[in-house]
Amino acid sequence: MARRPSHFLGFSLNDSTAAVSPLRVAVIGGGPAGLMAAEVLSGAGLALEVQLFDAMPSVGRKFLLAGKGGLNLTHSEAAAPFLGRFGERSAQLEPLLAAFGPEQLRAWAEGLGVETFVGSSGRVFPKDMKAAPLLRAWLQRLRGAGVKFSMRHRWLGWTDTGALRFATPAGETSVPADAVVLALGGGSWARLGSDGAWVPLLAERGVAVAPLQPSNCGFDVGPEPHALETAEQGETRREFFRELIGQGPSQQPGWTAHFATRFAGQPFKSVAISFTDSQGRSFSRKGEFVATTTGVEGSLVYAASALLRDEIAAHGSATFTLDLLPDKSPEQVLVEVRHPRGSRSLSSHLKSRLGIEGIKAAMLHELLGKEAMNEPVQLARAIKALPVRVVAARPIDEAISSAGGVRFDAMNARLQLTALAGTPVFCAGEMLDWEAPTGGYLLTAAMASGRVAGHGVLSQFGLQPSSGVREQL
Repeated sequence: MARRPSHFLGFSLNDSTAAVSPLRVAVIGGGPAGLMAAEVLSGAGLALEVQLFDAMPSVGRKFLLAGKGGLNLTHSEAAAPFLGRFGERSAQLEPLLAAFGPEQLRAWAEGLGVETFVGSSGRVFPKDMKAAPLLRAWLQRLRGAGVKFSMRHRWLGWTDTGALRFATPAGETSVPADAVVLALGGGSWARLGSDGAWVPLLAERGVAVAPLQPSNCGFDVGPEPHALETAEQGETRREFFRELIGQGPSQQPGWTAHFATRFAGQPFKSVAISFTDSQGRSFSRKGEFVATTTGVEGSLVYAASALLRDEIAAHGSATFTLDLLPDKSPEQVLVEVRHPRGSRSLSSHLKSRLGIEGIKAAMLHELLGKEAMNEPVQLARAIKALPVRVVAARPIDEAISSAGGVRFDAMNARLQLTALAGTPVFCAGEMLDWEAPTGGYLLTAAMASGRVAGHGVLSQFGLQPSSGVREQL
């Protein structure tokens, strides 16, 4: 049974004449959201004993992985477009980000001695681009403020008396707490600790949880109708013979063996994709992405992933259009395609007149039939709007992040779970039901939610952080 807060007993925790033991707060999860909640809570000084638990041997593992190519802390764009990146959850995240948005995050980082800069794309990075120095400084601050760390503690739920259950290398243990902050992550990157194992633990207690889904993910492409044409590639020839013997085309997703063998891992550079779903929601952007052995992935695909994923769930597939030459108009492309090529092959013609070669040329051969490749109007149209059909998102553990999680209507404004009686439980980070594209949005919102959950605990006990912590946060 959790201890009752002392202000319920008729006196304040700030009353120096009262000899009271500190209230114990458990933060479960050592990612950015959990660390931020612990930082806020540590500002209450001796009134709280803050202990952070994590299943892994160390904290911040996904944070460190994110910093391998340069730690993208946040984004410098204005508040309205920044908030718009959260799509259908913009309204729920607006108060969180208004209190702790990009400017506050940069000031917080600089308070740890980490200078930041804005890159050419508007993304914000530490000057040294690294995650490890920031994490070291952060942990030093937390330890200096009295936060205790308990690693290799995997949360298993609650005992019959309301204590927290943990699996540890020494066996199962239970820990009483007066308040709990859950910051357990979503369902992606299980090897780094975000495995979604918390979902049934909350669902069985009546907490509304939206199913976890991959976000910022790749997709498998579907079999194309032209695959029955005889051609030089072994895979299309195989499909042709399947049709001859009455088996019909293979329904396995993925590229032909010819394309996958030669071009998987290669990027489509300076292209654009456009997509409008069945509800009229649209996406159109220039950038780059990568071919995989079974489909597509990369920044441009990730940016459209929520719409594509939801369309597949509703209709079984989604088809986006790929513009191989976004800097040329359809008319310009048609003129060049129609230009007399003499004795040159079509491949040489496309390379010399339009710069289409390598994976771009292969994509045209992959998705167009021979007849369309040799018809100038159809070929020019395909160069500007090549239909690419995707039939499945890649597994959630391959995704950069996840959608779904604890629904916002299962929490109050302080991110406290309303279905749970007894010890107050707050939630933060990617385990909440929101998603965002890459670009610093994920990290900013995770930290903002950790901050709100931490302040929610303080409010629960009638506490305020010290003035120094208020300035930092």
